[in-house]
Amino acid sequence: MAVEQSPARTGEQTRIHNIGYRNYDGPRLGRAYARRSLYSQSLRGAYGLGRSVKSKVLPMLLFVVMCVPAAIMVAVAVATKAKDLPVDYTQYAIFLQAVIGLYVASQAPQSVSRDLRFKTVPLYFSRPIETADYVRAKYASLASAMFILTAAPLVVLYVGALLAKLDFADQTKGFAQGLLSVALLSLLFAGIGLVISAVTPRRGFGIAAVIATLTISYGAVSTVQAIAFDQNSTDAIAWLGLFSPITLIDGVQTAFLGATSSFPGEVGPSSGEGVVYLLVVLGLIAGCYGLLMRRYRKVGL
Repeated sequence: MAVEQSPARTGEQTRIHNIGYRNYDGPRLGRAYARRSLYSQSLRGAYGLGRSVKSKVLPMLLFVVMCVPAAIMVAVAVATKAKDLPVDYTQYAIFLQAVIGLYVASQAPQSVSRDLRFKTVPLYFSRPIETADYVRAKYASLASAMFILTAAPLVVLYVGALLAKLDFADQTKGFAQGLLSVALLSLLFAGIGLVISAVTPRRGFGIAAVIATLTISYGAVSTVQAIAFDQNSTDAIAWLGLFSPITLIDGVQTAFLGATSSFPGEVGPSSGEGVVYLLVVLGLIAGCYGLLMRRYRKVGL
């Protein structure tokens, strides 16, 4: 038989506990620190640092694949006492564009898709960090990771050229031109990869979409350029290069950096056409940033 407790006895057992919540009295580091932290963590994540071993395999493997051909070229140049490197600094990234495309396709979704999938973006914006801070940090981190990927083999080529006692002035000029080219490439590819990846929270869909965009556009442009070259329509070749990211970079470096064009018949854009190429590249970079801002303003609501 249950025994009821009297109201007086129940009241005696009631307790209010002070669990010790206190105000934070430490330094508040603000938006700049939060932005730098997001940038550094995203950059580390682009190479799997601070993550599982499985996450490190692909980016590190692609980094090695980018650098090994440069090391082989240097070894051959030193052994044969060649008077020049077998490939120009500005052409190296063009030749290994498939590796670069695979890297951005794998790491752009990793940078943004998980935040979208697990709906953590509003949590970022509940702190001092704002939409512009998030977008800039993510964009800068992926562009920096791609610059490391594309500039490292150029450093290998440059050091090897100096060890082979090639002309210092010519090699330094070519190295500087190569760095400018891959910096522009990194900004363009990072923007395209992030915009496509931010559309879907599914990482697999993002990877497939980025690969398709880069591969199909280049394949289509190269095919049509080859047809135009066979038909002696050389004037159209340069303008067709406006429709693929990698041919845009090729056109800019051909027009302004003295690079040899990879277009059929080495028919690259003139200086006037190169201005159009540069404006399109800069417009795409700015457009990607604007699209990312619009996307994350909606997500953060």
